[in-house]
Amino acid sequence: MTDAPATIAPAPPTQLRLLSCNILAGGSVKRYREYVTHSWKHVVPVGKRANLDGLAGLLGEFDVVGLQEADFGSLRSGFMNQTQYLAETAGFPYWTHQPNRRMAKVAASSNGLLARLKPSEIIDYPLPGRIRGRGALWARFGEGSDSLIVVIAHLSLGPVARAAQLGFITELLEGHPNAVLMGDLNTPIESPELSNLFARTALVTPDAPPPTFPSWAPKRAIDHILVSDSLKVDELRTLPHLVSDHLPIAATLTLPEGLVLAR
Repeated sequence: MTDAPATIAPAPPTQLRLLSCNILAGGSVKRYREYVTHSWKHVVPVGKRANLDGLAGLLGEFDVVGLQEADFGSLRSGFMNQTQYLAETAGFPYWTHQPNRRMAKVAASSNGLLARLKPSEIIDYPLPGRIRGRGALWARFGEGSDSLIVVIAHLSLGPVARAAQLGFITELLEGHPNAVLMGDLNTPIESPELSNLFARTALVTPDAPPPTFPSWAPKRAIDHILVSDSLKVDELRTLPHLVSDHLPIAATLTLPEGLVLAR
């Protein structure tokens, strides 16, 4: 009798591919006037599944995806949980979502996480603000002090509320040497409210963040993937405009030797 060959476990990844995208509940805007002329599309599901299918076709190369403005089940999405739909369509084994704001049965916004690595811990944090409905989705990959912390957030438009929200996120990330903050932060990298975050955490200022808004003629870099100095950014780029009024932003990272993330 011949012994079966021993199964060799795959080597842990040395790179990590991240994507962050405000998906506008599957809607698409191609010029400013469409905010008015196509406003009806924001409250009905017309065309949104096809937009999400196009986005799902791009997700195969990524290990961790953060979503903002993903509808978790209302009229505008055809009562579909869009995070779950993208995870299943793109073949992600792990997903979770953080419901943040529901407007009757018309709209239900959330942050979402899709992952090919199994998270060891997930926490939902509501963010401070005069108007409720913003949150930070906190995920840990790995164990102990060498684990990776990923926070997905969609921040307020107002600088006062945004500063308070970033102050809260700063406390979440303090003391974590391997950390990522990604999402629609609604502010450029040189803004005063981000300076405190960089001063108190291991996150570092990116060299040349690509513009992400508006998606049809991007001029403002307000969507970010911010990483700690232990993580080497090999590439930071945007993806084509398929959905939303923001471009997706992607990063490829090289992991430090002590950081082991099992698939």
